[in-house]
Amino acid sequence: METEVFSVRTGNRSVTDVTDLVARFCAGRGDGLCHVFAPHATAGLAIMETGSGSEADLEELFERLMPRDDRYRHRHGSRGHGADHLLAVLVSPSLVLAVEHGDVLLGTWQRVTLVDLNADNPDRRLRCSWLGSSAA
Repeated sequence: METEVFSVRTGNRSVTDVTDLVARFCAGRGDGLCHVFAPHATAGLAIMETGSGSEADLEELFERLMPRDDRYRHRHGSRGHGADHLLAVLVSPSLVLAVEHGDVLLGTWQRVTLVDLNADNPDRRLRCSWLGSSAA
């Protein structure tokens, strides 16, 4: 299995499109599976449409589900940081993507995104691992 770790700067964005990074990792590899993993307790990966307002809708959804206040037992960091630690329950830290002829198989509007509500840590890592097909 081949693996590469990438640095991703999320800045103040809660949704960062990493599709191109994953596609570059898969390019030229043939048929197989790409496992994408965000090794963080306060970030996850999602496949979603971007650029149409969905990012803001997702932020509003999380605000309704996990308000940024002091209700959480996990209280270190900025106000509401306890909610950041609940994100991984709702947004998986990993995805497995099918790849054919080196191309990630996504639907027309689907993008691979890193979802990160934790403004205290804008520097993230993303681990891509390749499992190629053994079919000849």
